[in-house]
Amino acid sequence: MSDVSSARQHTLGDLPRRTAQRVPDKVAVIDGDTRLTFAELDAYVERTAAAITAAGLAKGDRLALLSHNCWQFAVLDFAAARAGVVLVPINFMLGADEIAFILDHSGATGFVVEDALVPVADAALAAAAGAQVRERRVVRVAGDAAPDGWEDLSGWLEHEGPAVVVPMADDDPVRMMFTSGTESRPKGALLSSRSLLWQYVSCALDGSMSADDVELHTLPLYHCAQLDCFLGTDVYLGATSIILPGPDPARVLRAIAEHRVTKFFAPPTVWIGLLRHPDFDTTDLSSLRKGYYGASPMPVEVLRELQQRLPDVALWNFYGQTEMAPLATILGPDEQLAYAGSAGRPSINVETRIVDDLDVPVPAGTVGEIVHRSPHATLGYHDDPEKTAEAFRGGWFHSGDLGYLDDTGHLYVVDRKKDMIKTGGENVASREVEEAIYTHPDVAEVAVFGVSHPRWVEAVAAVVVPRAGTDLSPDDVLTHARSVLAGYKAPKYVVLAEALPKNPSGKILKRQLRDAHADLSAGED
Repeated sequence: MSDVSSARQHTLGDLPRRTAQRVPDKVAVIDGDTRLTFAELDAYVERTAAAITAAGLAKGDRLALLSHNCWQFAVLDFAAARAGVVLVPINFMLGADEIAFILDHSGATGFVVEDALVPVADAALAAAAGAQVRERRVVRVAGDAAPDGWEDLSGWLEHEGPAVVVPMADDDPVRMMFTSGTESRPKGALLSSRSLLWQYVSCALDGSMSADDVELHTLPLYHCAQLDCFLGTDVYLGATSIILPGPDPARVLRAIAEHRVTKFFAPPTVWIGLLRHPDFDTTDLSSLRKGYYGASPMPVEVLRELQQRLPDVALWNFYGQTEMAPLATILGPDEQLAYAGSAGRPSINVETRIVDDLDVPVPAGTVGEIVHRSPHATLGYHDDPEKTAEAFRGGWFHSGDLGYLDDTGHLYVVDRKKDMIKTGGENVASREVEEAIYTHPDVAEVAVFGVSHPRWVEAVAAVVVPRAGTDLSPDDVLTHARSVLAGYKAPKYVVLAEALPKNPSGKILKRQLRDAHADLSAGED
């Protein structure tokens, strides 16, 4: 790399150092009893990057990370990038065989694991036929000693040695984010510093983020939304991050009050959980000024309730996906009710259009596939040139989502292509049916999907979670749905449940629901 290129370098690994130079003594991260200033955060990043290099992981090597939220996760994110190593965050809810697939497919040579997750990590390593992992470290969150075959991560955090200098270009990969795999085998989306930093700029500008924010991070950091829309942007700006291991409603409410949190992101399922918690109305939430939602559409009735019960909180809807690092469009605070149900307009560094099956742009109001052009976009799928070429055909990234743009340029997401229900020759968008069912006052949550049917090919099915203390019946739901929907759109089957299956980022796992209820039409003709 030339002197000119070195002087112009601006990568993910540079961010903690540059923020520390501006605000060294400001609190960067609070995790339980651990409080790190930006100077202390950067020192950990510097030592860990040097240790990663000393351990033999070279530029382009992959380092897998399996952990719940903790301050060490943030350090490893930036340290790996500073060392030129590609971080591979792994969903901590996966089983050993699923983790083995990611270890094999990514070609990880290093593996950092939270102590409580070592047993599943060991099983994954045993099942990973092609795994090349040679460096194994444990994050001692529970405080237990590192088990046999593993070294304590503290050896990296406290490493003494020369600072590491790894020249990095804008489009050198620094992250491999595996798609959620709610429908199929996950794919490893490669992201570069260019992808991430432009995305941070979009989040900050269009999401009204600033260095004065005090943000609560509760959704899993292995997921791109919490890690890159929020934590990474906070470190870039110099905001303070409060880290919790998960989104337990009671703990979230206490943390907002204790730390005077001003900013919070959660998918609709978590916001619903907060609204339904008995401590909601007695907790001091007066510091909260900014609320963000994403991962799935916010039911309009829930949106109205949020605005009524948190009138001083401005709301933003972030829409996107892993391959967009992940932000694509934003619906701002002044548009929440006027454009209720919309995903907003393209963020400042994104261009979005709707195309038909031949990739020809369609007029406003016409449903088609949502496609994007942006520096946010992934470099492609690791070791999968065919899927990369398919996703980027015609020079646009194809999201796999169906939607339309209205005359004002606002995007409405109709459904995932794979979630569109085809019943009796008619297309039914599961989201439209869900929105209709949510208007019943006794419905807490609902998921709509298609099940096979001998006559209609597919039939509309709904799994409904009633509000606590109500006597909702399947017939109540059916009657209500038929009163507000065309007959072919109303569910043929309604099942009541105590909860919906979700991944840790709050997405409802419709594949599990389809599998669990595949026999609803058994015996019919």
